[in-house]
Amino acid sequence: MQENSSSQNISHPLPLNGEGAGGRGLFSLFSCFFTIGLFTIGGGYAMIPLMQEKIIDKNKWIEKGEFLDLIAIAQSCPGVFAINIAIFVGYKLNKIKGSIAACLGAALPSFLIILPIAIFFTQFKDLPIVKSIFAGIRPAVVALIAVPTFKLAKSANITWKTVWIPILSALLIWLLGVSPIYIIMCAGVAGYVWGKSKS
Repeated sequence: MQENSSSQNISHPLPLNGEGAGGRGLFSLFSCFFTIGLFTIGGGYAMIPLMQEKIIDKNKWIEKGEFLDLIAIAQSCPGVFAINIAIFVGYKLNKIKGSIAACLGAALPSFLIILPIAIFFTQFKDLPIVKSIFAGIRPAVVALIAVPTFKLAKSANITWKTVWIPILSALLIWLLGVSPIYIIMCAGVAGYVWGKSKS
């Protein structure tokens, strides 16, 4: 009886107002990803630190290991990285409605901010102060990407025996221009073969 009741609780849709377990309602999903989209400069991987803080550390919606898996899947799928993550997390918490709420939250800030910038960008893009601002932002974006990379490496259980895998993958992408999709696919096949050989 206890097993049946627990399975019903897991599959039950989450409330609209964010009340209940972990505040995982539609409004909580929307506001969480809206905040991520609003306060992340650089997009893509620069969003990972704030995603980790909001999704894992604060709301505890998913575990770090699962977050790593979502990053791999989102990178392998077509579309915007942040939107893919939002769809996966939203669906896990509240099925289709959750995916829509999280997706809108992640995309809306960019739309609201970039639209007026796109309209007036040609008028001020060559101003020295604008160039200086972007020159200062770019190194900070690199740091935003680097910090969560080292944190997530711990969750991936990387040891001295396996550290060559991310290093080789990075070199293949950086020096030879190999698509990350092929790297992830090859790593998945290699992991499957390795697991079969050990069993």
